[in-house]
Amino acid sequence: MNAESDISMKTEEVLRVELEVFRREHADLDEAIQALHDRGTADMLTLQRLKKQKLRLKDKIAAIEDRLTPDIIA
Repeated sequence: MNAESDISMKTEEVLRVELEVFRREHADLDEAIQALHDRGTADMLTLQRLKKQKLRLKDKIAAIEDRLTPDIIA
């Protein structure tokens, strides 16, 4: 099952909870990436993996926000 159909089957309340969880995970990854970068101890592969994970979360967040935001026909 793809992510789009998975989102369409969930209630608005569930989507809002998931949205908050994903936003927190995204912020945590951002802090971890910054801390590793500041310390200068992380290898590039680790940073690259964390950044890709952060981008995947950003895509999930955008998909849920699109689902929760009603289309306004002008």
